[in-house]
Amino acid sequence: FGMIVVAPAVFGPVIVPRPHVLPTVQVPYAVGQKIKAYLEAESSPTANFIFKGTLFDTPRSPTMAPFSSRGPNVKSRGILKPDIIGPGVNVLAGVPGVVDIVLQPKEVMPKFDIKSGTSMSCPHLAGIAALLKNAHPTWSPASIKSALMTTTETTDNTKKPIADVDGTQATYFATGAGHVNPKKAMDPGLVYNLTAAEYIPYLCGLKYTDQQVNSIIHPEPPVTCDKLRKLDQKDLNYPSITVVVDKADSVVNASRAVTNVGVASSTYDVEVEVPKSVTVEVHPPKLTFKALEEVLNYTVTVKTAAVPDGAIEGQLKWVSSKHIVRSPILILPGTGEEDTTEAAAPSAQP
Repeated sequence: FGMIVVAPAVFGPVIVPRPHVLPTVQVPYAVGQKIKAYLEAESSPTANFIFKGTLFDTPRSPTMAPFSSRGPNVKSRGILKPDIIGPGVNVLAGVPGVVDIVLQPKEVMPKFDIKSGTSMSCPHLAGIAALLKNAHPTWSPASIKSALMTTTETTDNTKKPIADVDGTQATYFATGAGHVNPKKAMDPGLVYNLTAAEYIPYLCGLKYTDQQVNSIIHPEPPVTCDKLRKLDQKDLNYPSITVVVDKADSVVNASRAVTNVGVASSTYDVEVEVPKSVTVEVHPPKLTFKALEEVLNYTVTVKTAAVPDGAIEGQLKWVSSKHIVRSPILILPGTGEEDTTEAAAPSAQP
């Protein structure tokens, strides 16, 4: 006897290992539909299970998981959600010896199990952040986040763009800046730094009450938002760039500041990739640093002839002889209302 387990459509290519008591093969939904068609077409269908050993680099990896948290940002459209993605599927992890959320406690519990979820991805990113902090003790949390986000991978092991659950190219609302690359993050070249105090004008701009803002920023001194200059979401010094276009023939500017943490004397040239339906200009197009920790500013200008029908994606790169510092660019239509729900994961098709 044997068993074929077909994954749900929403799982896409993801296979979740389980301890079975029969010889078992697990297949994605699309493969399961082919098996079903064969069973229906044959009067005496047969099947053989043949173990061919461990296979590497198959299927495409990384690919988006159905459970991954997705954008848009329901509170702050001007900040891309998610920031970044990391390993979170079929991770060999340590588990408690006496408590398991699935199995009832037994006298003998496994010390390791294969787990999937954002609860697997988050520890990877947190661990990498800890390594960065150890390597660069003076870096702020924002600098560490910037290093992670500007050095990501946007293609898989086949050199194709990272795919979503249904096999189509994943959008920024799924991948954020891309898949974490710890080695590159150790030496990002430039970082987008932010202090805790610099978030306050941004929070006030989101129309939080003074009480809400002060509860967030504690132990910073309390503030009164009406007395502060509000900061547009697009101008928060974030490693991603998101602008909202709410009328035709729009010109929208977003400002950024980068800190040199790479080579003391270095020059970066800008490279911008966007669809022909929009124009993106960067001024200045060249950044020349003379020292470490030097901060230089630049402005991104987005020009559109019409309000886009949907999200427009592009990217900005600062390129030197040693570093590539990449930021995703997201241009959203202004609807007059904020998004109220996350995008759902697309379902795999047979």
